[in-house]
Amino acid sequence: MALKVLCDRILSDGRSLEGAILKVDRFINHQMDPNLMKQIAVEFIRRFSDVQPNKILTVEASGIAPAVMLGYMMELPVVFAKKKQPSTMIDAYVALSHSFTKDSDCEFMVSKEYLTADDRILFVDDFLAYGNAGKAIIDLCQQAGATIEGMGFIIEKEMLGGRQRLEDEGIKRIESLAIIDSLENNEIHIKED
Repeated sequence: MALKVLCDRILSDGRSLEGAILKVDRFINHQMDPNLMKQIAVEFIRRFSDVQPNKILTVEASGIAPAVMLGYMMELPVVFAKKKQPSTMIDAYVALSHSFTKDSDCEFMVSKEYLTADDRILFVDDFLAYGNAGKAIIDLCQQAGATIEGMGFIIEKEMLGGRQRLEDEGIKRIESLAIIDSLENNEIHIKED
């Protein structure tokens, strides 16, 4: 079931651009609405109530806000995969991902200190499009021997097939709070429950 407050906000403040781009920078990934982030975190907690993660994992930068809110409410640490290696990161797991919105490849990296075989991961991010970020996270977790308990996305672009690609990689639990089934003619169509 879609999160109604999120769907309403997408329809009122989101914009569909050429190339299947959904612009939600007014309330999710540039300017952020903390109250909406709290409602998103509450819904993820409800949907993943049957899993027992010990860590939240996301990707910089747009996944950080929902991940921190979720981590705060679940009292769990939050780790985000970095896209540029800082000089302080000595030993890291590295995975390649292709950015849909930037149309370029980038490396995701997580310090081996913060992702281990003892970790049960709940991954959250702003968008599920082609599943590229999710596949890179799967790669990082496999390198570390960590278990992915589930993946949660604020918005899924169903027509781009990312969910199937992640399921094909063995992910059994994927939750999306709003599913876009079409952006044709620059019109936003949210999948009905």
